[in-house]
Amino acid sequence: MHITNIISQYFGKFAKTEFPSFIQKIINKVYVKSMKLDMSEFRNEKFYKSLNDLFTRELAIARQINEDEKVFISPTDSLITQAGDVKGDLALQIKGMEYSFEELLTYNCANNFEKLVDGKYMNFYLSPRDYHRYHSPCDFEVKRLLHVPGKLYPVNLKYLNKQIDLFAENERVILECVHEDKLFYMVFVGALNVGQMVFEFEPKVETNTDVRDIQIYEYEDKKIKKGDCLGYFKMGSTVVMFWEKGFVELEELIGQSVKYGQSICQKN
Repeated sequence: MHITNIISQYFGKFAKTEFPSFIQKIINKVYVKSMKLDMSEFRNEKFYKSLNDLFTRELAIARQINEDEKVFISPTDSLITQAGDVKGDLALQIKGMEYSFEELLTYNCANNFEKLVDGKYMNFYLSPRDYHRYHSPCDFEVKRLLHVPGKLYPVNLKYLNKQIDLFAENERVILECVHEDKLFYMVFVGALNVGQMVFEFEPKVETNTDVRDIQIYEYEDKKIKKGDCLGYFKMGSTVVMFWEKGFVELEELIGQSVKYGQSICQKN
C-alpha cells in the first residue's frame, strides 16, 4: 500500500471519530473558521457529530438547479481547473500537463474510446472548503461502475502542476453513462485524506482499502434523475467529465468557481 493511502486511512479514522460533544464543537468551529466554510446553506457546525459528518454535510436549504433539458448542470461545487477539446485521446490535467483518457478509463472501456476521440472534457476540483456531495448533471442511465484502486496523491493546483498522470495514478471510480443514446463518463478521483468515496446507488463500493484489482459493476435500467445525489467525497477531491464527440458545447468556465446546479454546457 502506498504511503498516501496509509496517511489517508489514519486521517479517515480521526475524521470519523465522534469526540465528546464539547470537544467536537471546538473541532468543528476551528475547521469552519480556518477553512472559511460558507455554512449559509447548511446546519450550524455545532450539530455535526464528527469531521466526516461535517465534510459530507447535506444541504439544509434546497438548491435551485437549471431545469432546461438541453443543459448539463455542474455536479459539484468546485473550481474548473481545465476544460475543452480532447485532442485525439489527450486532455489537460492542468495547463501544459497532458494525460490520456485511455489510461484514466483503463482498457475496460476500450470499446468506447473511439467515441471519445476529439470529444469534450471538464475538470472539477473540490477544495476542503467545498460542499462535498456530487449530483447527477442530467437525466441518464448508468451502464457500468468501475472502481480502480490506486494511489492518493493530493489533487490541488500545486500537485497538478508537478505530478505527471496524477489522475491516472490515483484511485478512482468511473461511471459509464448514457443520455439519449449519447455517451459520457464521470470520473471521481480520490486524493490525499479522502478516506472514502461513497456512491448511494452502489453500497458495495469501498475505496481506500486493500483491494488490488479493478472492480466492475454492471446495471440494467439503472436510471438517475437530474440533480439526484450520487454520493460524496469524505474530503475534497476531483471529478472529471468526458463527452463523446459532437455531444455538447462547453461554457467558458476555466478558472471559475461553479456551484452544483448551474449550467456548464448545452447539448448540440
